Amino acid sequence: MLGIDKQCDTFLYRQVIDLITENITAGTLLPGDRLPSLRKMSKTAGVSIPTVRQAYIELERQRRVESRPQSGFYVRHRAANDIVLPTRTATAAPAPLRCRPLMERVYDGVNRPDLVPLGIANPCMARPAAKTLHRTMKRIMARAEERSLGYASTLGEPSLRRQIAYHYLDTVGAPVEPGQICITNGGQEALLLATMAVASPGDVIAVETPTYHGMLELIDSLGMLAVEVETCPEEGVTLSELQRTLEDHPVKACMFSTTLGNPLGVTMPDEHRRELVELLQKHDVALIEDDVYGDLRFDAIRPVPAQFLGSKARVLTCGSFSKTAAPGYRIGWVVSDHHIDDIARLKRAISCSSGFLQQLTLADFLASGDYSRHLKSLRPVLRRNAERMSALVAEHFPAETRTSRPVGGSVLWLELPRQLDAERLFDDAIAAGISIAPGHIFSPCACYTNFIRLSFGHPWQASTENAIQWLGERVSQLAAGTNQDREH
Repeated sequence: MLGIDKQCDTFLYRQVIDLITENITAGTLLPGDRLPSLRKMSKTAGVSIPTVRQAYIELERQRRVESRPQSGFYVRHRAANDIVLPTRTATAAPAPLRCRPLMERVYDGVNRPDLVPLGIANPCMARPAAKTLHRTMKRIMARAEERSLGYASTLGEPSLRRQIAYHYLDTVGAPVEPGQICITNGGQEALLLATMAVASPGDVIAVETPTYHGMLELIDSLGMLAVEVETCPEEGVTLSELQRTLEDHPVKACMFSTTLGNPLGVTMPDEHRRELVELLQKHDVALIEDDVYGDLRFDAIRPVPAQFLGSKARVLTCGSFSKTAAPGYRIGWVVSDHHIDDIARLKRAISCSSGFLQQLTLADFLASGDYSRHLKSLRPVLRRNAERMSALVAEHFPAETRTSRPVGGSVLWLELPRQLDAERLFDDAIAAGISIAPGHIFSPCACYTNFIRLSFGHPWQASTENAIQWLGERVSQLAAGTNQDREH
């Protein structure tokens, strides 16, 4: 009876609690694992359903498990200091990118197949849709024949633009015209076209801090300057600090991820996003919304892009299938009402069009419902991976380590002991066969020197756990060595 003794003086629900606790301690049940259903546990243990329910509720009160609506009870992860970390609060001046050499080394590292890939944010690879996409592409090639090998129009295949428009309508109730959408070569080209449509060399672009390093490299490559705006790890950009930045600097555009950010994994509340749009409209500043992770909130509640919460005239939404379905397809998009003609002109000049076969395949992938089913199966895997990684960080990293608590996506943002150099850790990790992303590259001023970003967007394997353990031990060694140097 799984250790349940009905002759024992201990209450039966307490025995169920002890049984679950033992399995968690032994590692049989891992963070993110679903407990047996009430009915199954009742049958297996030979106790009543109310007894199991009482045990599960008590375990939830003890914060060992958590209940999820219409899903069941899950083992709760132990965070490495269950407090979200603050971001840098000092107001910065517009600046060029200072860490390009390190950024290039990071890109070299994340693309090496022999490394444990903790440095690249690639969430869809945690549960790839490869087989479904391959079947869809074969079907498209047989049906379209020579047409599938041709060029697409500059704005993109109409069927795909219709499906993207419908996806916004279906998930957030936002009416989008297919003619307001331009298909791009991945999310990075979407950001490029949007930025070039609203700003020029020498202009100042406001970004979150920390922010996605690809944005910083893009801004710098266009001859523009980035200015950091204080960001709350629970609610996104601090609007009072943005107001001060707009008053102090000639900001031409903001490049934010308000639906689901990278690397903090935070969603800005809807009311704050409405205030953001109103504030930028008041100052006549464009908003470029990086929405590539919007479909990947763990709770499946799709945040509404800022473009659909206020005036559309100065807001451009950039999306991509690279994080959600197929990074190798290199298909993204820009949604814009006011700037679509400029974006089309820039698209013709830069790349003419995007892959036709990939567009046809993804259009069918969405229309068939396969994309929605894929997301439904991917989100729980990412959530479980996040919980496992947080638990391992809590177990192996120094006690003063602080972690983000992402509500979606595929990365954790870690603050390490203050004296530790994340670039040194990056070099040591590469030598040990592990890729990570040092915090320097998430700021134009390279200010996050004791931070790292770790990705859980890949199939969970023993090598992942070994890599996190090695990193924690190395961080402890480096921190101890620095303390000893100070004492001497």
